[in-house]
Amino acid sequence: MIKKKQQEVVGFLEANKIDFQQMDIAGDEDNRKWMRENVPGEKKPQNGIPLPPQIFNEERYCGDFESFFSAKEENIIYSFLGLAPPPGTKETEKSDAKEEKSDAVEEKSEATEEKSEATEEKSEDTEEKSEATEEKSEAVEETETHTEDKADEGAPEEAQSDQAPSEDQQENKEEHAVTGEEEEKQEEGEGNEEVEEQEES
Repeated sequence: MIKKKQQEVVGFLEANKIDFQQMDIAGDEDNRKWMRENVPGEKKPQNGIPLPPQIFNEERYCGDFESFFSAKEENIIYSFLGLAPPPGTKETEKSDAKEEKSDAVEEKSEATEEKSEATEEKSEDTEEKSEATEEKSEAVEETETHTEDKADEGAPEEAQSDQAPSEDQQENKEEHAVTGEEEEKQEEGEGNEEVEEQEES
């Protein structure tokens, strides 16, 4: 069973012209020791001794036969081996599709950033308009304040003019008083003349 798995791995590597080197662990204690030390703990069986075939890329652990078989079925064997896929393979097409998707995401991100910048500029314009409106409002308030001050200054003068009669009005009153006295004197004079006439008669 182990030999069959080994042959399948070797056959695939040869068919795809992938350079590899077989390391014998049966007759070489150093190779067996190196393999046991470099297989990750979660990949080791319960007894702690991993069985071949175990696949490495230099000192980087790739996986066991089950991992190799799954990667081959999913057309990601080159990623499994840590190698760049050759042009024209299904794995290259997948890689290109991922790159195109990544580019689309980047373009969308750039468009979002541009939209965000445009929104910020619009917000700044709105703030400037708001500040201009506030300044205009303050100017209107100052104008109203000056108008009220002027109205308050004019009010006492009007009150004084209402309370104190003008010089012309006083002169008119004095003339009326003089005229009234003259009329009384004339009436008295006329009355005396009538009395004198009656006495003469």
